[in-house]
Amino acid sequence: MKKEIIFAALALMTAIPVGAKTKKKELPKDTLIFTTVVENPVTCIKNQNSSGTCWSYSSLAFLESEVIKKHPEMKDDLDLCESFLVSKTYTDRADRHVRTHGDASFSQGGSFYDAIFCMEHYGLIPEGIMPYPMTNYGDSLFNFGCFFPPMEAYLKAIAKSDAKKINPAWKKDLQHMLDNYFGECPTEFEYKGKKYTPQSFVKDYLSLDPNDYVSLTSYSHQPYYGSFILEIQDNWRWASSYNLPLEELVRVMEESVRNGWTFAWGADVSEEGFSRRTGKNKCVATVPDTKETAGVGSDQSRWTGEKAGTKISESDNAGEKTITPEMRQLAYDNWETTDDHGMQIYGIAKDQNGKEYFMMKNSWGDYGPYKGFWYVSKPYAAYKTMNIVINKNAIPTDIRKKLGI
Repeated sequence: MKKEIIFAALALMTAIPVGAKTKKKELPKDTLIFTTVVENPVTCIKNQNSSGTCWSYSSLAFLESEVIKKHPEMKDDLDLCESFLVSKTYTDRADRHVRTHGDASFSQGGSFYDAIFCMEHYGLIPEGIMPYPMTNYGDSLFNFGCFFPPMEAYLKAIAKSDAKKINPAWKKDLQHMLDNYFGECPTEFEYKGKKYTPQSFVKDYLSLDPNDYVSLTSYSHQPYYGSFILEIQDNWRWASSYNLPLEELVRVMEESVRNGWTFAWGADVSEEGFSRRTGKNKCVATVPDTKETAGVGSDQSRWTGEKAGTKISESDNAGEKTITPEMRQLAYDNWETTDDHGMQIYGIAKDQNGKEYFMMKNSWGDYGPYKGFWYVSKPYAAYKTMNIVINKNAIPTDIRKKLGI
């Protein structure tokens, strides 16, 4: 038996030379390798699954980081309930839809302000107090395929009715639909041995103040340093955003992260540069500079912003377009930049060439090479940001003064 073992060992030694090393798998050429520059605390990745509720996941992710900034000890178990926020929001949105005879849209989407409004008027609750959707069937993830279309059709029938009077019973019917899917929203609950209402949970446990949060954007069709209502369908509460010049909006985004803050990020993710599929740099968002130089100096340059306007990140823009206010405005006016997706920006990283990116937390589950996290180039953020919601204390003092907040 011992002799057999010795012969086997000798055979193995002859098969694999002494000192041989396993060859590492080489990455494809030009693969980006990221190093963290600054990273602020976030909670774990969630999954919105088959639903249009990114606004709920991203705004609550942002608020969770706001709580952690005040109470670092809460990081490991803090998880706010999306179902509560979504149910309360859909109730209000349905009311607005009917009151405007269907002109105010009713859809799965929403805005960051829905979370701020809910926090102020209804409160928030922790995950686990309301039942998970479809718990009876073993599914803990949102799936609106069967739930939402019937509710949408019902509301359309009410909103577009020719009736002289609207029977108020429709609100009870709607609430039954929401409660049957999400569970009933509690008016009181027990958490970690103490009793709370959703309002007292915000004030006493989370220590959040709705008045601390503002929305910022940058579009030239409205005066800078004032506020206006972003003309997008999911801004159905008609919330206002402060309007900053592009270079100042980008400055707020960067300096706030470097100073320990995060923010909710609303952006267009339908661009080719938002690489969600295959490829060596999957889960990276960039604005590839593929445009030919023909036409620069003509009327084309006036509309595209090339060689004109305030340029963003020109020195840090290798391989990407230089973003100008004119480019942003044209994309917004032409519906190229749309209110696609809500996410959270929480850090800054750099690639092997020294180029910096924002670190983004998504709500598509454990997806991609970074397990649910993404890297967003500064030009992409400058070009495709619809708005951000941020703690007003994170805004540089001189810009806050210009805004009067």
